Amino acid sequence: MNKYVNGTMIKRLREGRNMTQSQLAERLNVSDKAISKWETGRGYPDISLIEPLAEALRVSVIELFSGEDVVNTNRSFNMLRMKLHVCPICGNIIQSTGEAVVSCCGLVLPAMEAEPEDDSHLLQVERVEDEYYITISHEMSKTHYISFMLALQDDGYEIKKLYPEGNAEARFKISRTKAFLYYCNQHGLFKASVQ
Repeated sequence: MNKYVNGTMIKRLREGRNMTQSQLAERLNVSDKAISKWETGRGYPDISLIEPLAEALRVSVIELFSGEDVVNTNRSFNMLRMKLHVCPICGNIIQSTGEAVVSCCGLVLPAMEAEPEDDSHLLQVERVEDEYYITISHEMSKTHYISFMLALQDDGYEIKKLYPEGNAEARFKISRTKAFLYYCNQHGLFKASVQ
């Protein structure tokens, strides 16, 4: 059952909540035979039941659709392991501290994997008093540009949003900065270490 809801997951979540098929059916105003069909892949819940089903199973609709539980096992968070999600439609930048299902503009967004700088995405870093002045020689047209620059610190981060037809530059405080991340809207996320 992998059309839009995973029957195996429905069964596992239901059993994990110590709920019988009859109890779940009662909460959703359907028959227990309908629940059995969903769990065995012989039928699918009506789309109008997806939100109540997710609520009854105590998961998000996105988790229900993804077919996977999202469990953040990262109990001692380190900023250097944070994850960024960037919406290709609206440009939203969403940060998570561990495993998450992130959605924007109707899309489930994967965590971005930062790549090392390459020749066409090479960051120039200059120390000016108590700040890093960072620039990149990169096209800044409406179709190809650097969307943001981020200074990753051991206790947080500082982010600067950039815009097409602007300059690909930013200033960040030197204190506690460990690395820089920056996002090209066509080539993805890049990472440069502080020297």
